Amino acid sequence: MAQAFCRLAWALVLTACTAPVACAERIVLIPGGPDVQAVLDKTADGDTIVLEGRHRGPIRVTRKVTLEGAPGAVLEGSGRGSVVTIAGPNAVVRGLIIRGSGTNLEAMDAGVFVEQAAAGALVEGNQIEGNLYGIYLHGATNAVARKNTIVGIKEGRVNEAGNGVSVWNAPGAKVLDNDIRFGRDGIFVVASKGNVFKGNRFRDLRFAIHYMYTNDSEVSDNISTGNTAGFAIMYSHRLKVTDNVSDGDRDRGLLFNFANGSEIAGNEVRGRLQPAERWASPGMRSKEAVEHGLPTADEMQAPLAGARNGPEKCVFIYNANKNRFRGNRFEGCEIGIHFTAGSEGNEISGNSFVNNRNQVKYVGTRYLDWSKDGRGNYWSDNPAFDLNGDGIADAAYRPNDLIDKVLWSVPQAKVLVNSPAVQILRWAQTQFPALLPGGVVDSHPLMSPPRRTAEGGGRS
Repeated sequence: MAQAFCRLAWALVLTACTAPVACAERIVLIPGGPDVQAVLDKTADGDTIVLEGRHRGPIRVTRKVTLEGAPGAVLEGSGRGSVVTIAGPNAVVRGLIIRGSGTNLEAMDAGVFVEQAAAGALVEGNQIEGNLYGIYLHGATNAVARKNTIVGIKEGRVNEAGNGVSVWNAPGAKVLDNDIRFGRDGIFVVASKGNVFKGNRFRDLRFAIHYMYTNDSEVSDNISTGNTAGFAIMYSHRLKVTDNVSDGDRDRGLLFNFANGSEIAGNEVRGRLQPAERWASPGMRSKEAVEHGLPTADEMQAPLAGARNGPEKCVFIYNANKNRFRGNRFEGCEIGIHFTAGSEGNEISGNSFVNNRNQVKYVGTRYLDWSKDGRGNYWSDNPAFDLNGDGIADAAYRPNDLIDKVLWSVPQAKVLVNSPAVQILRWAQTQFPALLPGGVVDSHPLMSPPRRTAEGGGRS
C-alpha cells in the first residue's frame, strides 16, 4: 500500500510538468517506497526530494538538488563511511536527523561529507548526532554549514573522535550559527583562507575553534562554554577575531601561537571557580603542551588538592607578532595574559584586566609599553589616582616585579612569598624604580573599564 502511494505521488509530480517546458520536481519519499539513492540518481538539477519518516543511507548527492526532511525525518547510515556525501555544486541538504557514520578517522567518515566538487553546497538546519565527524567541508569552496545541531561521540578518548565541523582547503567556506557539543574540536580548519566562522555555540569539547595554517579569515560572535580551551589560533595570519566569548573554559580562553597581523577586538573571557577533578586529566608531552599553551604532566599535578579558577590563562600569546588587541575583557583567570617566546610588535591597549590572580605573566628583560596614543588598559588592582580627571591614571602601572620573576623561575620559592625579606624587597622596588626588571609597563593606565561603542564593534 505504502509503495503504491509513493509511486502515485511521484507520478503526480511528473505529470505536473508538461513537455517541452522543463520544470523542477518535488518528490516525496515515505518509508517502504523507492530507495533514496535510486531516486537521487534519476533527478535533475533543481529538483527537491523530501524524506518523511526513517530512511537508510549511505547516499551520494551528485546534482544541484535539494534533499530535505519533513519534521522528524531520519537518514541513518550503515555504520561504515559517511552517511551523506555531497558531490554536486550548490546542492542543499537540510532539515534531517543524520546518524550512523563509520568510525574511520583516516577515511574521514562523517554525517555529511562535502567533496571538492560541491562548491557552494549548503548544509542547513540538520540534527547531526553520534557521527565521527559532523560535517566535513573537504575542499568545497564557498560551501556553507548553517544552523545545524551537531552532537559528536560522547564516549572514549577525545583524540579518537572527530570534529563537529572540519574545514580543509575550502576558501570562502562559512560555518554559521551552529550548536556543537562533544567530540574533539568544535570547528577545525587547516590550509584554507577567506573563511567566516560566526555565531556558533560550543560545549564539552577540546577546543571550540582550532585554526591551523588558515589566513585572511573571520572568527566572530561565537560562544565557548566549559571546553578545555576556547579559541586556539595557530600558524595563521591576518585574521579578525572579534566579539567572541569564552565562559569557564578550563585551560585557555584565547590562544595565539605564531598568529600574526591579526585584529583581536571586543572578546570576553570569563573565568569561573572550577573543582579539582576538572584539572586531573593527564598532561601532554612537553613540546606539544607548550605549543598548544596547555599544562604539562608535571603542571597538572599542582591543582589536584583543590579548586582553582578556569581558564588558567585568559590569553596565551606564544611567538605571535604584530597583532592588535583592543577592547577585550579578561576576567577571573589565574593569569590574565601570558606573553612569551619572543612575541614582537603587538599593540595591547584599551583592554580590561579584571580580578585575575596575576594580571600578566611575562618573563623577559625588555620593556614593553602596553599603551597607544596616550591610552593604555584598565587594571582592577591598580590603586591609582587621577587628579586632573582625564580618565588616565597619574602614574604608570607595572603588573610584575622581581619577586614574580623569581617565583615563575623557581616555583618552590612560593614558601617565602610572605616573608619580611620579600615584603621589604617589594617596598624597595616601589621606592627605587631602577630596581624593577624589564617587563610590561602601562604608561597610561585607564581608571575605568572601556565601554562598548554604540556600533557594537569593540570598546571605546
